[in-house]
Amino acid sequence: MTGCDLTPQTRLACIGLGALGLPMAVNLQAAGYPLQVHTRSRLAESDPGLNGAFAAESPVEVVRRCRGLLLCVSDDAAVQTVLWGDQGAVPALEPGSLVIDCSTISPSTSRAMAQRLAERDIAYIDAPVTGGTEGAKAGTLTVLCGGETSAVERARPVLEVIGGSIHHFGDVGSGQQVKAINQVLVAGSYAAVAEAIALGEHLQLPMEQVVDALCQGAAGSWALQHRSQTMLNDDYPLGFKLALHHKDLGIALDAALQTGLKLPITEAVHNQEQALMDAGLGNVDVSALRRSLPANPHRSRHIRD
Repeated sequence: MTGCDLTPQTRLACIGLGALGLPMAVNLQAAGYPLQVHTRSRLAESDPGLNGAFAAESPVEVVRRCRGLLLCVSDDAAVQTVLWGDQGAVPALEPGSLVIDCSTISPSTSRAMAQRLAERDIAYIDAPVTGGTEGAKAGTLTVLCGGETSAVERARPVLEVIGGSIHHFGDVGSGQQVKAINQVLVAGSYAAVAEAIALGEHLQLPMEQVVDALCQGAAGSWALQHRSQTMLNDDYPLGFKLALHHKDLGIALDAALQTGLKLPITEAVHNQEQALMDAGLGNVDVSALRRSLPANPHRSRHIRD
């Protein structure tokens, strides 16, 4: 398959400018990539960090004259719509171009996208990321790649801008499989932090001091370090949307089901998230798992939508 490395000065299209996609695009712009951008709401296209980028009205328009397309959209249906739907990008993608899909979707969808694109001499890698909005802004995301080695190497200059570490696990779909494992770990760690915070509050301990102490020991985790304060404040500004994590856990549970494996902790968190979504909390941060447990009895609850 022909193609060239996506080095800076190579025109690049970015579709999906959400909590992760926008700071990723801003970092690519700062690194010297001439960007063409599109997002469903159109609002983030005018972000000051994208000053100078060309804002396109549709996926098919945004990829014209570009050698690479970076996707960061919400789910399987969004990826399929962006690539193959009405005004989808594929008809305007040039042979030899490369699609880097940073969305979190099912491995089977990634493989189907790669196969259909290969028929047009277009390469595809799945490259879901982890590290939260903090990592997206800092350019330190962990990137989990699946695809042909040659395609991953072509994408590496882009991936090195958005990520602090890049890992290639094998064929297309393997990055998504690793991301599913990541989300299982996130589920357990967030739920454990929520339970620990609830217990400490009910024991009337000085919880900020407790968290500071425990972060340094065996119980330390990303969730404890970065999300305990939101749980203590009972205020959940968006970092990673609870509804999206719920979708990701569904992918992990489906993968487990296909192997005959039961994941009881993941299933429990999946059910907790569903209850929170039913209560209208799907669009807040996943740390709202704290809301699955009894409130701090010593103060009233509040939440920022």
